[in-house]
Amino acid sequence: MTALDNLVRIGKLKPLPANRGEFEHLLDLARTLLDTVTSSNGMATESQFILAYDSAHAASRAALRAHGYRSDDRYLVFQCLEHTIGWPTEKWRVLDTCHRRRNAAEYEGNIDLPASLTAELVRLTAELIETVSLLDHLLPST
Repeated sequence: MTALDNLVRIGKLKPLPANRGEFEHLLDLARTLLDTVTSSNGMATESQFILAYDSAHAASRAALRAHGYRSDDRYLVFQCLEHTIGWPTEKWRVLDTCHRRRNAAEYEGNIDLPASLTAELVRLTAELIETVSLLDHLLPST
């Protein structure tokens, strides 16, 4: 039994057949959001952070969908990257940190989004999108 199957067993993930259309939609969304960040000059750091975070989240969801799973927990999609694309802990934990910062900003009004963290998020998200796109072979043909 894989780690992802264990998460299904305890109700954290839902098994669903891999879906090419949903995978491609999520990956296209991730690319569009990241392109908005990288092509906009003068965008506030907070806006860059939110767009890059949403991009990373969409790409992480695409990775789960390629493997035939879905999660209702935003944070869990980042933690699953270890199992969906083989990312080491030090990479997905940056995304997990960004998730906590995003929640603090959105729900508590605590906007502590350093430019250095935003730059790292943008860099990792570009790498994430590239890596997730390689999962295309796991999906059924259309």
